[in-house]
Amino acid sequence: MPGMSIVPDLLAWYGRSARDLPWRAPDVSPWGVLVSEVMLQQTPVNRVLPAYAEWLARWPDPSALAAASPADAVRAWGRLGYPRRALRLHACAVAIRDRFGGDVPREVEALLELPGVGEYTARAVAAFAFGQRVPVVDTNVRRVVARAVAGQGAAGPPVTTRDHEAVEALLPADPSAAARFSVALMELGALVCIAHRPRCADCPITADCAWVAAGCPPYTGPTTRPQRFAGTDRQVRGRLMAVLREADASVPASDLEVTWDDAVQRDRALTSLLDDGLVERLPDDRYALPSGLGTQPETTAAGSSG
Repeated sequence: MPGMSIVPDLLAWYGRSARDLPWRAPDVSPWGVLVSEVMLQQTPVNRVLPAYAEWLARWPDPSALAAASPADAVRAWGRLGYPRRALRLHACAVAIRDRFGGDVPREVEALLELPGVGEYTARAVAAFAFGQRVPVVDTNVRRVVARAVAGQGAAGPPVTTRDHEAVEALLPADPSAAARFSVALMELGALVCIAHRPRCADCPITADCAWVAAGCPPYTGPTTRPQRFAGTDRQVRGRLMAVLREADASVPASDLEVTWDDAVQRDRALTSLLDDGLVERLPDDRYALPSGLGTQPETTAAGSSG
């Protein structure tokens, strides 16, 4: 099968070159894997490492986080970006405590039932926490497969079914080897087969790479436009959230007004934070991070099956 020749060389390379990351430790818990996957979404590893250590020291299991307030989660998230992830992780912890007895579920279908857990995260946890043979596809994996197997310089926009099928075709039959191969694909894409100026001379699968064999032709297919940050509502949201995270209690509207000169854009960003549940509006025109309402264990109605 095309591409299968890369499996042994890539696994051997990963054994020699893999970064020593805490979520890859043999004794890491499924909760530790889930936390890492949520934190690593659109955030570089070097920024995640200190936040990850602090998070697990404070909340070593789902029940510990579920007992905290959403505000605690958002505040601990700090400047990792996309703070809705903190709320989703808190909601996941509550669901795991109340619906799964405090244990992260093993199967992809059950993981997909958790708040905010999508296809990638569910498959990553199933593979990396429980050693299951499921395709795990991120940007790095798609790029490696596009080059090594399809002979294209880039992967182009994602197509979920196609991308899963392409990766699953490469997975070893043994589940533990398949999980290790998946993380090896990610590592190669992160360190060697990078988007710009790939380090082909250092690549363990260069001899079997279809793109190299074709002479490394430039990619001419469809692309996805990168998102800008400066001047966007995302930047305004970040400034508003910084004020609220650093406050020990609620803040008056005047504290938020000084974060951005454009009042229309500032109000739009604040409204979006309110809609997302990241901010609460209190009496007297004050604002705060979300309260702890709804974090207590669910009770079962009389006569229900639970």
